[in-house]
Amino acid sequence: MADPTWDPAQYLRHAGHRARPFLDLLAQLPDPPTDPPRVADLGCGPGHLTALLATRRPTARVTGYDNSPEMLRRARAEHAGTDRLDFAHADVRTWTPDEPYDLILSNATLQWVPGHADRFADWIAGLVPGGTFAFQVPGNFTAPSHRLMHELAASPRWADRLAGVLRHDDAVLTPEAYLERLTDLGCAADVWETTYIHLLTGEDPVLDWVKGTGLRPVLTALADDPPAARAFEDEYRTALREAYPSGSHGTPFPFRRIFAVAHKKT
Repeated sequence: MADPTWDPAQYLRHAGHRARPFLDLLAQLPDPPTDPPRVADLGCGPGHLTALLATRRPTARVTGYDNSPEMLRRARAEHAGTDRLDFAHADVRTWTPDEPYDLILSNATLQWVPGHADRFADWIAGLVPGGTFAFQVPGNFTAPSHRLMHELAASPRWADRLAGVLRHDDAVLTPEAYLERLTDLGCAADVWETTYIHLLTGEDPVLDWVKGTGLRPVLTALADDPPAARAFEDEYRTALREAYPSGSHGTPFPFRRIFAVAHKKT
């Protein structure tokens, strides 16, 4: 599967809802063991949440890492410019700490990294004693939004064009598996899950949401054929309208998330 092309503006259209899990993750983080602390945000995207992290850790030196040129341009243009906060290109699939970190955090990124749990050992090894590795990933790969996308991509009209483009439902592990992996690495770990019921507004808001994230691989694969991309969107839109009917106050959109906070022993 080729790396998708990202659209920061589309991603940020639902920034308030997307920030909720990040804020809930931050609320569970302990004070860093050293001062000033060193912090890495893996998969920083457009940088707005990395900047928030830097605000919440006012003495920390924070680096946001991402492999999307589009996202990094947005992050640097809007949030860089201080000694404490910067953004750098890195591929989470291969990134290894080159200095000790107090906190390595990843928000809604690891689902794009096949075999990401195999990287945990390297990242935890890069923490100072008492440091923290924390992440949040979607746990909704069996939800209608993903299931319908996969069914459509596998249909006779699209199978040849989109074979192997989308992630499978094993893109993330179960909470129990994450707990076992982190505990096996010698960490004291807390793993939990939360289902948010986002109330989305506007026309076809679930389609608008996934166009910023899960649908990016399809849009990238069909980028050289705009009529085909529009045709796929039209079919998908029809299915989503039935799966997520609009109510009097908007469209409820359940979204399950998996969280983990692992503390390296001192």
